[in-house]
Amino acid sequence: MRRSDVPVLRSPPFPAVPLQVSAVSRIAPGFVASGDQASTLVAAIRTARVGGPFWAPATVVAADVVVVCPVTRDEALALPSRRGDEPMLALLPDTPWAAEAVVLLGIGHVAAGIGEVDVWPLLDKAALVEAAGDDELILLALIAGIPARATTPGRFTGHGLTEGEAPPVDRAAALVALVATTLCTGVRYRDCFSGTGATPLQAVARLTEWRRLIDANRGVAVAAGIAMWKRREISRLLWNGSTPLRFARSPGRALRLASGAKGAIAAWPSRVPAGLADAATAAGVPLVRVEDGFIRSVGLGSNLHPPLSIVADSRGIYYDPTGPSDLETLLAEVDFPPALIARARALATAIVAAGISKYSSGNAPYRIDSPAGRRRVLVAGQVEDDLSVRLGGGAVAGNLDLLRRARAAEPDAFLLFKPHPDVDAGHRAGRIEDAEALLLADRVVRDVAMPALLDAVDGVHVLTSLAGYEALLRGRDVTVHGSPFYAGWGLTRDLGPTLPRRTRCLSIDELTAAALILYPRYLDPVTGLPCPPETLVQRLAAQAAPRETPLIRLRRLQGWLRRARTPIGRLA
Repeated sequence: MRRSDVPVLRSPPFPAVPLQVSAVSRIAPGFVASGDQASTLVAAIRTARVGGPFWAPATVVAADVVVVCPVTRDEALALPSRRGDEPMLALLPDTPWAAEAVVLLGIGHVAAGIGEVDVWPLLDKAALVEAAGDDELILLALIAGIPARATTPGRFTGHGLTEGEAPPVDRAAALVALVATTLCTGVRYRDCFSGTGATPLQAVARLTEWRRLIDANRGVAVAAGIAMWKRREISRLLWNGSTPLRFARSPGRALRLASGAKGAIAAWPSRVPAGLADAATAAGVPLVRVEDGFIRSVGLGSNLHPPLSIVADSRGIYYDPTGPSDLETLLAEVDFPPALIARARALATAIVAAGISKYSSGNAPYRIDSPAGRRRVLVAGQVEDDLSVRLGGGAVAGNLDLLRRARAAEPDAFLLFKPHPDVDAGHRAGRIEDAEALLLADRVVRDVAMPALLDAVDGVHVLTSLAGYEALLRGRDVTVHGSPFYAGWGLTRDLGPTLPRRTRCLSIDELTAAALILYPRYLDPVTGLPCPPETLVQRLAAQAAPRETPLIRLRRLQGWLRRARTPIGRLA
């Protein structure tokens, strides 16, 4: 799309999201944006590589290519006669004559493409850009520092910056003036999540996040092991900018599709065969492991509440300590800048203030009636056959053994045991009788939200539960009996297996920056758009109860029936 009636800084066409919802900008004649310096905007666009259809497929080109945007068939077919020693690429409009022109240009040794393309990789290699004066490619080339030739006068000419114009005294100042005229005047910017006005720089920041997400998804060819009720959200978070995400019914078909497309498989680890990783390696197919993020939803996954946050890990997965993961690599290697640390601290403060947990929100206080002077300690139960327990649980043999170890470590403490909500819902393994638990714990707690419990205790014992990280956010001491992602960085008392790759000492803000900002991706439940974590926290804080669907109600009934019919210790 290279028209003059659309903003240069515009939103991608996200699937199933109306443009009026996703738009960060619209043409508004006479409107003057305020609050930004155009010189800062030039640098921000150049660094972020946004503007134009940055979500579109990229084209591989040779170095020093001349990029030409013919408007008519005659202009296109004249290109071979104009071609010099440099390679030439023609970007053709999506018109009826374009397909024939591609063939004829090929005969004349001019490469050609039809329709939208991500121009930034082209600008990395371009020696010259030639287009109409109203074509946004002229402006983007000038911002990127590439010579531009305008074939007609237009909104991006007249400042002495294109070939054939009288050069300005100060080229940098002329570019700033052009950007101020074309991007800060006549365009109204908005925050797509709040609907309020925004500055051009804020719009660039939003587009930057979307570009990063789309670029990360470009290599994903197919998804496998994704439950039907999660696919809408997963497809939005794994959208590659141009084509819908394909879902394969079997690992074999996923391998064939990914191999044919020379792309990766995005797989939910617990729903695909264990041998898929080896088969993918043998076939030369990358595997991206997809899991719930750490701020997931208001409601249980086992009750079929779809995730509003996922992680997509190209190295391993955060709960598997036997090998590196993207999260572990971030924690071990990233130099966290002050602005990111400040953002992480503010995010953690918002999470704690709103009472946000992985599956719930709410901060109604909970009072523990315990004897004076006794330390109050929470033991967080888990799903005993969960992959995080099987891979990172060490020598701990289930919830009862975890309770025994916690009591041995805290003989005088007032112990509270909270069963995992998926187990209590009747969907997963790990149920133990209250009478048995109370031989070790002082109280079994069920109908209290995790944030309220964490606010009420002095410390927490966990195996691999995310409750340990949520406790760290609240300043509680955490004893770890397994190998969760937050262990081994100097923040926890580690009684589990040693973690030799984790040699760095981190602050809680650094841990939060990686675990909640850099590693996951989030979906806004209101707009359906990929969003920053702060937006999701605001939405969940405002949504006190999970949204019910017939499928969710049926799933809850199934859990109740399973609890009623299944003997203790045999729920799987």
